[in-house]
Amino acid sequence: MMRTHTFKEKGFTLLELLVVMVIIGLLVGYVTPVYFKQVGKSEIKLARAQIEAFGKALDQYRLDTGHYPSTALNLKSLVAKPANEVKWDGPYLKKDVPLDPWGNAYVYHSPGQQGEYDIVSYGKDGAAGGEGENADIVSWQ
Repeated sequence: MMRTHTFKEKGFTLLELLVVMVIIGLLVGYVTPVYFKQVGKSEIKLARAQIEAFGKALDQYRLDTGHYPSTALNLKSLVAKPANEVKWDGPYLKKDVPLDPWGNAYVYHSPGQQGEYDIVSYGKDGAAGGEGENADIVSWQ
């Protein structure tokens, strides 16, 4: 007498796995660009906030010394006393001058072309001009 066994297989079929993989792929394809767009916006906001903080520190420097630091002294003079600055009463920033959110140094000029000083981050691409995340973030806007 022959016995037949019935097995209830546990697990997923290949078709079910493929359907799940396609759904996950669609979700990743939709969510990833939205996520990175938000990251880009937050980096731009951070650069603007840092430039604004530099501006406040520069104004305090000017109140103490009577002038803004020269281009040669740059933003580091907000943290460390320049050699010939008698009235310096800093540091004017709690921490060292940070890089912009993309890892580049802020560009500082005094006197500036747009005002008494100019501070610029060249954005994600690190080059002048550009649009979106590559646009320059400046102190005079």
